[in-house]
Amino acid sequence: MRDISRREALDFHSKNRPGKIEVVPTKRYRTQRDLALAYSPGVAEPCISISKRKSDVYKYTAKSNLVGVVTNGSAVLGLGDIGPEAAKPVMEGKGLLFKIYADIDVFDIELDVNDIESFIAAVKAIAPTFGGINLEDIKAPECFEIEKRLSSELSIPVMHDDQHGTAIISGAALLNSLELVNKKIDKIKIVVNGAGAAAISCMQLYIRLGVKRKNIVLCDSKGVISKNRTDLSKQKRSFATSRNLKNLSQAMINSDVFIGLSVGNVVTQKMLKTMSKKPIVFAMANPDPEISYNDARKARKDAIIATGRSDFPNQVNNVLGFPYIFRGALDVRATQINESMKVAAVRAIAAIAKEPVPEDVNLAYHGKNLSFGQEYIIPKPNDPRLITRVSAAVAKAAIKSGVAKKEITNWDKYEEFLIDRLGLDNRLIRSFNRIAKENKKRVLFVEADNYNVLKAAEILKMEGLCDPMLLGNEGFINSLSLENGIDLSDIKIIDVKKAEMREKRHEFASIYYGMRQRKGITLNQARRMMRDRGYFGAMMLLQNEADVFLSGVTRSYPEALRPALEVVGKKTSILAGIYIVVTKKGPIFFADTTINKNPSEDELYEICLLTIEAVKRFGIKPIISILSYSNFGSSKDVETQQIQRVIDRIHKEYPSVLIDGEMQANFALNKNKRMGLFPFSKLKDKKVNTLIFPNLSSGNISYKILQELSNFETMGPVLLGMNKSVHILQLESSVNEIVHMATIASVDAHERK
Repeated sequence: MRDISRREALDFHSKNRPGKIEVVPTKRYRTQRDLALAYSPGVAEPCISISKRKSDVYKYTAKSNLVGVVTNGSAVLGLGDIGPEAAKPVMEGKGLLFKIYADIDVFDIELDVNDIESFIAAVKAIAPTFGGINLEDIKAPECFEIEKRLSSELSIPVMHDDQHGTAIISGAALLNSLELVNKKIDKIKIVVNGAGAAAISCMQLYIRLGVKRKNIVLCDSKGVISKNRTDLSKQKRSFATSRNLKNLSQAMINSDVFIGLSVGNVVTQKMLKTMSKKPIVFAMANPDPEISYNDARKARKDAIIATGRSDFPNQVNNVLGFPYIFRGALDVRATQINESMKVAAVRAIAAIAKEPVPEDVNLAYHGKNLSFGQEYIIPKPNDPRLITRVSAAVAKAAIKSGVAKKEITNWDKYEEFLIDRLGLDNRLIRSFNRIAKENKKRVLFVEADNYNVLKAAEILKMEGLCDPMLLGNEGFINSLSLENGIDLSDIKIIDVKKAEMREKRHEFASIYYGMRQRKGITLNQARRMMRDRGYFGAMMLLQNEADVFLSGVTRSYPEALRPALEVVGKKTSILAGIYIVVTKKGPIFFADTTINKNPSEDELYEICLLTIEAVKRFGIKPIISILSYSNFGSSKDVETQQIQRVIDRIHKEYPSVLIDGEMQANFALNKNKRMGLFPFSKLKDKKVNTLIFPNLSSGNISYKILQELSNFETMGPVLLGMNKSVHILQLESSVNEIVHMATIASVDAHERK
């Protein structure tokens, strides 16, 4: 990341509305009645209920999703004791992270107090407001006593993230690193530079994970913390060593793990060279690590290295933990965040890193194919699996350890609840995934000599969405997968040009010749054509050796469609294509966006019927608008009159279908506008979910613009009208687009049967 200038940072925080967070109403407030319900007199009813039963505060207020981020500004990372006002931008930033990663609301509270008792009293006084308290940037050793007291004296979860956040994330990194270097946790020797809140908490957690206290050497600014020192706090004294060591250099000799939670550039390459084989080096001082990543790598190529920086591999970032720990704790109304919950978070984070990485994450890191290893030991902060895995692990641990006041019994529904909170998914995609997993289909990828296709096949296989089958040069496919760390084990590769495929090619050629001999095809031509993956794949589909045919990643749409059209054939008089745009309010179907340039009246009618059938097949009742630049005859020309005749025909022949037009797009999508001007419309106050365009230009252009300018998930194109499940992808489709299309195609293949 490029350097950020002082002016840029100040402008970011001051422009428009100063600060980074705001309060947003969650209930309607436009009418006097709304306000009367929200405040007086309506607010009296929940007040009375809560006064009778205090736990109803979770039912009628925002407490269950509200965390207080509390500080006195005495130990702000990298800045020290800067006071409560100066700490406020950091606390607002923390609130922002809570919201965007776990949909938790935050009030940041900056206390102008320095002594322990005043701090504790202030937090206890405001605690009824919150479902949890995140303590932040409080100096040691006061922070230990403050957290301990508040955790025991309050009945809501309390956590000092500076202590436990780093401990939890680095603990996950440590477990995975030890697995990679094949070392036992109870045998390793650890050296820690830094003896503040984070360092002490890290060691306490590591001991719970299996590290032996006698194998830990702790250093502070005065040297090794040994039993003969008389200047030690209670926390430091518990880690004092009896070994005859005076400084960090001596402590590093033959050590297995270095943990840095101190200041930059205090570790040398020479020190690293004295460590044992395959050392683990976590230099986590920010912004400058105890030793830079590049210097550490030059000194020890066999080392696993982590820092607190995002511009190098293995960033130990607290955002991997605290949002999801509090999410899980809040959702079961935990009375505390105990050690079992912290360990559960450690193990959940560690487990994620061992699984194939979602392509969204790969793309965020310059398309690099991340996989568990020396440079990927913990998940990336944008990994969407964190909210489901870590939150659920913490919630389960809270229930099991007896600190939860609310039980979760259906964990699949809880996972859906977590996903929905961030809008990462919707019912349609989950439904597709469920159907695909339960009715696994053989999906044939015609152009498998392509990174995106191979990565998609790996994901589809790993997630159990289908059984991918790859057509292409076997040697090249294996080489490409090996080069990019893609696991194709148990995925069938079919090299149609290999000698052993000769008999199958001739078998398919004979069938094809029988189909096309009166259309200018000779047997020799048929045999040559079966060396083409498109024709061979289409024959596999025809002969039920595959369930789905997917092509188009490296071929133009007409070129990719032609073999399947000749071999498999059409079910209807025309073909059409639809795209699915997934919004937070549900899916919207776009048709026809791929096939028909200027459909005639009959063709537009057929497109409507094909689209209606397809949307129903996906389990959704279609509510359709045929779009135009005109509204219900406001302009009369050939196009608008054609649309009106199609609408009249469908109204007459299929009276139960909710379709209307011609209509401008804004009236189609805004039911209030539509009802205001066109109350006679058959759509009335319904939410339109299907848009049919009058020609290919308008449909394709609209979809492409939406695809590029919005953050909506898009899927397609879904090909309608073929005898079997044939689908043509966009040229150069992304991995996610291929995964989505393969899943939809699998559902399509299932529904056809």
